[in-house]
Amino acid sequence: MSALRPRARRAPLLLALAAALLPHADRVAGGGGGGSMFGDVNISSILDSFSISYDKRVRPNYGGPPVEVGVTMYVLSISSVSEVLMDFTLDFYFRQFWTDPRLAYKKRAGVETLSVGSEFIRNIWVPDTFFVNEKQSYFHTATTSNEFIRIHHSGSITRSIRLTITASCPMNLQYFPMDRQLCHIEIESFGYTMRDIRYKWNEGPNSVGVSNEVSLPQFKVLGHRQRAMEISLTTGNYSRLACEIQFVRSMGYYLIQIYIPSGLIVIISWVSFWLNRNATPARVQLGVTTVLTMTTLMSSTNAALPKISYVKSIDVYLGTCFVMVFTSLLEYATVGYMSKRIQMRKQRFVAIQKIMSEKKMPAECAPPWDAHSLSKAGSLSRGAPPPPRHSLGGAPPPPPRQHGSLHGSVDRSGDRCRHLQEVRYKARDPKAHSKGATLESSLEDNPAPSLHTLHPTKDYGKFLGMTPSDIDKYSRIVFPVCFVCFNLMYWIVYLHVSDVVADDLVLLEENK
Repeated sequence: MSALRPRARRAPLLLALAAALLPHADRVAGGGGGGSMFGDVNISSILDSFSISYDKRVRPNYGGPPVEVGVTMYVLSISSVSEVLMDFTLDFYFRQFWTDPRLAYKKRAGVETLSVGSEFIRNIWVPDTFFVNEKQSYFHTATTSNEFIRIHHSGSITRSIRLTITASCPMNLQYFPMDRQLCHIEIESFGYTMRDIRYKWNEGPNSVGVSNEVSLPQFKVLGHRQRAMEISLTTGNYSRLACEIQFVRSMGYYLIQIYIPSGLIVIISWVSFWLNRNATPARVQLGVTTVLTMTTLMSSTNAALPKISYVKSIDVYLGTCFVMVFTSLLEYATVGYMSKRIQMRKQRFVAIQKIMSEKKMPAECAPPWDAHSLSKAGSLSRGAPPPPRHSLGGAPPPPPRQHGSLHGSVDRSGDRCRHLQEVRYKARDPKAHSKGATLESSLEDNPAPSLHTLHPTKDYGKFLGMTPSDIDKYSRIVFPVCFVCFNLMYWIVYLHVSDVVADDLVLLEENK
C-alpha cells in the first residue's frame, strides 16, 4: 500500500504536464498544415465565431445604407453568336465584392484574409444577383465547384465563380453580312431595390476584361464597354449593370460562298449575247439555268437566317443579280420576238408581190420605188403630151377632142395604178391567216384598209428602228456597265454605312 501511494501522487503531475504540452503540439501540427491552427491562431474558432448570432437571411447594415456590390468580369471565351436564335454564349469569371461587418475579425499576422471553400457560402449572406437577359446558364463543377470565397479581416468579401451563360442578343441584320452587333449582359438584384443594394463596376473602366484568345469563325470581337443604370419597375427601382460587347462579322465566308458565285452567274448569263440568235436551245437553256441557280442561291442563303421582314444588304445584291440574269433571258425573248415579226413582214411583202404579178399588173403600174417608173408615172399624171413623131407622112396632131380622150385614158390608167398599188401595199390582219384565210382571198374579198399598212419606202429588216443584232450588240455593253456601276455603288455605300463603332468602346487591341 505504501508503494502505491507515490504513484498516485505522480498521476496529477503527469496530467498537468500533458495539458501544458498539448497547445504546443497543436501549434506544431498547425504549422505543418495538418490542423486548423496558423501559428497561435485557431482558424476554426474564427470561422465558428461567425455563426454566433449571425442571420444570413438579413443583409448587412439592415435598415441602414444600402450594400454596395462591386462587380468585375473576365471573359474567357465566346463559343457562338447565333443570328437565328438571337443569342450568344460566353464563358467568364464573375466576381462580386461587398462588405459584411458581421464577418470582421481581429487582424493578426499572416491571417489578414481567409480563403475558405465554396461550402462556406451557405453560411453567410450573399447578394441575389441574376442576369436579366439570360436564356440558359450553368455552373462548372469539374473537378469541384469552380468557386471560392475570401474574407478580409475588415469584413470585405470576395466571391468568384466561373459561369457559362447563353444570353439573348437582339440583332439588327439590315446590313448583313457587313453588320456589327452589340450584345450585352445585364446584371441586377432580383429582390433588393436600390434602398438595399447598389451595384457598381469595382475597378472603373477596367472592370471588364476579354481574353486575347477569344475567337469565332464568323465574328471578331471589336471591343466592349460598361454601363450602370437605374431601372424602374412596378416593384421598385433597381440598380443594374450592363456589359456590352461589339462583334464585327467576317466577310470572307460570304465573299467566297455567295458574292463571288452570284457575280459569276451574272457574267455567265451574258454569254447568251454572243451566241447566234437562231441558236434557240442554247440561249434559252443558258438563261433558264442561270435564273434557277440564282433562285437556289437566294433560298439557301436565307435558310440560314431568321425570317425577318426588312431587306438586308445581301438581299439587295442577290436581288439585283437575279434581276440581271432574268433580264438577260428577257433580252433573248425580245430578240426572238423581233426576228419573228420582221420575218412575218418580209413574207407578207413577198406574198403580195407574187399575187400582184400573177394578176398581170399593167406595164404603166411600175413599182413606185423604181426611179424611172416614178418619173414616167409622174409625167403621165401631169398630162404631158407624148413626143412628136418625125416621119414624112406624119399624121397631124390629134384634135383637142382626141387629146382630151387620151388625157382621160391616162387618168383612168393612173387611177387603176393607184388602186392596185394601194391593194398591193395593204395586208389583212395576220390573225386571219391563222384562221385558215389566204392572203390572196383576203386581198380579193376585202381590199379595204387593214390594220397594218406596208410602206414601200420602209426598211423591213428593222422593227421600231432596230434590228435583233443591234439589241445583242447594245446588251454586250449595257449589261456589264450596269453591273459594274451597281457593284461600285453597293460596296461603297454599305461598307461606309455599316462601319459604325459604339461610343466609349474599349477596343480589344488596346488590351493586348
